[in-house]
Amino acid sequence: MSNMREIRERIKSINDIMKITNAMYLISSSKLKKAKKDLAATEPYFDKLLYAMRSILSRAPEDIDMRFFDTRTEIPADKRKKAFIIITADKGMCGSYNHNVIKRAEAEMEQCEYARLFVMGQVGRMYFQRKAREGELDVDAEFIQTTQNPTLYRAMKIAVLMMELFEQKKVDDVYIVYTKMLNSMTFEPKVQQLLPLNVNNFVTSEEDVTRHHEATFYPTVEAVMEHLTPNFMKGLIYGAMVESFCSEQQARMSAMDSATTSAKDMLQTLSLQYNRARQAAITQEITEITAGAAAQRRNAKEAQTL
Repeated sequence: MSNMREIRERIKSINDIMKITNAMYLISSSKLKKAKKDLAATEPYFDKLLYAMRSILSRAPEDIDMRFFDTRTEIPADKRKKAFIIITADKGMCGSYNHNVIKRAEAEMEQCEYARLFVMGQVGRMYFQRKAREGELDVDAEFIQTTQNPTLYRAMKIAVLMMELFEQKKVDDVYIVYTKMLNSMTFEPKVQQLLPLNVNNFVTSEEDVTRHHEATFYPTVEAVMEHLTPNFMKGLIYGAMVESFCSEQQARMSAMDSATTSAKDMLQTLSLQYNRARQAAITQEITEITAGAAAQRRNAKEAQTL
């Protein structure tokens, strides 16, 4: 009977776990739908902004001086100070999501002499701060940003910080490491350069650079680009934040679905074991009753004989 009691307790525990995994699956599904909806609502604005910057660059003089396009070619590649914005999750139970983006970030950092890290997400922050305490990395301890429910305001704060560091020449290159969701089952960590901006990245074909129209910019083309660049940076960071958030939720949904499937398999096995133990207990009880009845009949016959 103790064996049956243990099996019942395990079945109860697994059922409780299944309730949790199902709830987490539904929560992640809801968050994923909301994030995709928010991204779809903002994409037209940033598409128009990108088109405007392409249009301006295709009509602007070639010798314009724009600080955020300064590649600082005078600095050797091994002497450049690089900043990495690394987007991880605030929570676990999302498969290999955090592991993959951390490993991609570490691979990028191995290729540079100096790297300054700005880590988003509690999981990545704890990992890199532990390495920072060992003296291996430079992690900005004051940069504390959650990755839950990405907002344009948060993206703008990060964009302004990165542009200030670049303008003050505290960093020469700014990269963002995030996870892109290719489909519902495939995620890939990506590295995108934010600063300095590259004119060639705004060009998709030869027609984009053909200066067939003259344009007058007020007050200057530099002033117009200075106004547009922060919003463009905000769009890049916000897009990476939402992509990572969607990937995290999809990874958690996959992990919870696998956990629920495994729990169901365990329940099926335990139910079979419980039925066997119960049947064995019933058989033993019947055997004991039968043996007792037989012994009682023998005793009765012996008493009659006497």
